[in-house]
Amino acid sequence: MQEQVLQRRSQVSDKAGYCLVFARSEEEIRETQRLRYQVFTEELGARLRCRIPGHDSDLYDHYCEHLVVRGGPSQSIVGSYRILSPVAARQVGAYYSEGEFDLSCLENLRPQMAEVGRWCIHPDHRSGAVITLLWAGLAEYMVSRGYEHLIGCAPIGMADGGHNAANLFQQLSPAQIAPSDFRVHPFDRLPYERLANGLPALMSPLIKGYLRAGAWVCGELAWDPNFNTADMLLLLPLSRFNMRHPRHFVKGAT
Repeated sequence: MQEQVLQRRSQVSDKAGYCLVFARSEEEIRETQRLRYQVFTEELGARLRCRIPGHDSDLYDHYCEHLVVRGGPSQSIVGSYRILSPVAARQVGAYYSEGEFDLSCLENLRPQMAEVGRWCIHPDHRSGAVITLLWAGLAEYMVSRGYEHLIGCAPIGMADGGHNAANLFQQLSPAQIAPSDFRVHPFDRLPYERLANGLPALMSPLIKGYLRAGAWVCGELAWDPNFNTADMLLLLPLSRFNMRHPRHFVKGAT
């Protein structure tokens, strides 16, 4: 199934010097975890409890499918996404985002709701090509499996004390906020009213891309002390976006 999902995309990626595949071995997953550690811990300053030194790993890695981009002279992993299918979420007992949010209002969506996370790109490869491949591969995965909803936690750095995260949330347009039936509640709520200072907010390419694609922000932000981020839960119904043509996402993410 995985090879069928990525067959057309891999043919295109070879011409650009990148290769999009699913990690098939434990060593490939370890390589992905090392990239995540490099970006999250060494670059962004996350405080992680590492079971294996130099690796960002957790319980969910065993249950997720790891979509990776290889590139450069050594064809090492330079970008990755991990995907938790609805079946895998039942096996592990919860979605990753349920550690930060009460998702009870999304209960009816669970049978067709996949979750993405740990989006990560090597600093030397942060170009439109890698982002395009990751998103297009995710799109083909969702369409081929027949999943109707995509969720994920989008992080906002809090090196400034959370002011930008608070400003960003306050400056979202009403159309970017999920309908009331899909608004979740964070367990550790970011006090955005106190932190907002009215300055124009800076939005990451990842969040900007999801919003361009039609995703909703499902309510207030959660504080993640391990990554020192404010996390917003995003919900993208495939009915709001043609996942076979991710140009809007790429435009926002480059």
